[in-house]
Amino acid sequence: MSTEPQLPDIRFDLANLYQEEVFTDRAAGTIRRLQPVLANGQPDPSRPVLYSGQTQLLTPGGVLPLGFEIEAASLEDAIAQFPAAVHDALNQAIEEAQQMRREASSRIVVPEVGGGMGGGGGGRIKL
Repeated sequence: MSTEPQLPDIRFDLANLYQEEVFTDRAAGTIRRLQPVLANGQPDPSRPVLYSGQTQLLTPGGVLPLGFEIEAASLEDAIAQFPAAVHDALNQAIEEAQQMRREASSRIVVPEVGGGMGGGGGGRIKL
């Protein structure tokens, strides 16, 4: 029996290659442009160029990193859509945090009814 862990077979998907470029104003964030390419590095005009954005917001709880897709036809279009995309990503993060808070509050542990002092089988906790 071998004690070495089995490693997954990791290979590049040659039909899904992209060349990445990063643009930043060094203040608001970054925009990544993913240009589809063929295995030989030449542009692949059969697939769309993809744009994504990243920024960080300072919150009372610390720095909140945000990453998001931007539906854009050009870099200029992605830059124009950046503020709205940040707003949408922030709203989504807030909704996810509220959902996690609701789920956490529904997991409150309560003692069994009638399980107080002198009640039979006290000390059992139900979820």
